[in-house]
Amino acid sequence: MNAAQHTHLEPVALVTGASRGLGLALAHALAGEGWQLVITARGAAELAEAETALAAVTKVVALPGSIVDDDHRAHLAEAAEGLGGASLLVNNAGSLNGAVTPGTEPLPRLADFPLPDLLELFEVNALAPIALTQLVLPQVRAHSGAVLNISSDAAVEAYPGWGGYGASKAALDLATAVLAREEPQVRVWAVDPGNMRTRMLQEASPGEDISGEPLPEEVAPVLIGLLRDRAPSGRYRAEDLAAAPVADRGGR
Repeated sequence: MNAAQHTHLEPVALVTGASRGLGLALAHALAGEGWQLVITARGAAELAEAETALAAVTKVVALPGSIVDDDHRAHLAEAAEGLGGASLLVNNAGSLNGAVTPGTEPLPRLADFPLPDLLELFEVNALAPIALTQLVLPQVRAHSGAVLNISSDAAVEAYPGWGGYGASKAALDLATAVLAREEPQVRVWAVDPGNMRTRMLQEASPGEDISGEPLPEEVAPVLIGLLRDRAPSGRYRAEDLAAAPVADRGGR
């Protein structure tokens, strides 16, 4: 499908962290349902590969960069507006540990967590998604659209070594819940996708066999179901969504 075949009526999704893992899987799932895309990730080479694959299906604008950068977030919002305005924002980009200090452990204990890394972690996982949402929200409102924030079970369970990551995701969860109350005309979801066979999980579990975990491509359609069903705003687990009939889905 080439660009000339697209019209302003086709919905637009902005997906962060879209070069691999769940972000890339979500981008492909959306493209398959006719969505135009604005995608971003820090790795320019991987993002270019994703752009090439997605461009065979839909119109896509790929902008490499970090979501903690103010100018980059502004460029993402402008790109979405240029396609007709975002109906969906997917805040998927995340960091495991901040990793700005050389030699940082994959999952440092809170007592040993370098504060520069912790600051970066909260900036990537909580502050930047909120800041990007602020920029894109007028577009989402105009389309009665949705914001999808990717959470984690570490946001609600106390796992040793996951304190920094979990706390940053818990902050995003609460921001999601508040935004849902403040913006009743749009859908606002936080979703725990569960363990997946991704590079991030392998980095968090060095030496462990994660081959039994589901691929992101298996989880993405479950999350897209929220959009298709226009499920109530709330926090969801992919495991529950996959098991529950559509009529039983409800925010919590």
